[in-house]
Amino acid sequence: MENLRFEKVQSQNGGFISAFNQNNEEIGKLTYTIQPEKNILIISYVMVFPKHEGNGYGQMLVAEAVSFARENKWRIYPHCSFSRSVLVNMKDISDVYP
Repeated sequence: MENLRFEKVQSQNGGFISAFNQNNEEIGKLTYTIQPEKNILIISYVMVFPKHEGNGYGQMLVAEAVSFARENKWRIYPHCSFSRSVLVNMKDISDVYP
């Protein structure tokens, strides 16, 4: 599987994580909202551009969100069904989900 570079853009209570391939082409994005008073990161949406679908990049974006949540000691609430299905099948994430 290809190594991706991730960029986070954050506003006060939310933001997105973009994934880029080795050619610096954006291949997908995960959007999130933060509820700082509850230490929760809500995954709103995961999107991979059509020509890159089926390569596991959406799962990699969710894994990056898990790392981001860990860095900030947040729990994850998956609003989007795709992220929920990925999280349910991930191992060793009990510190951030459910």
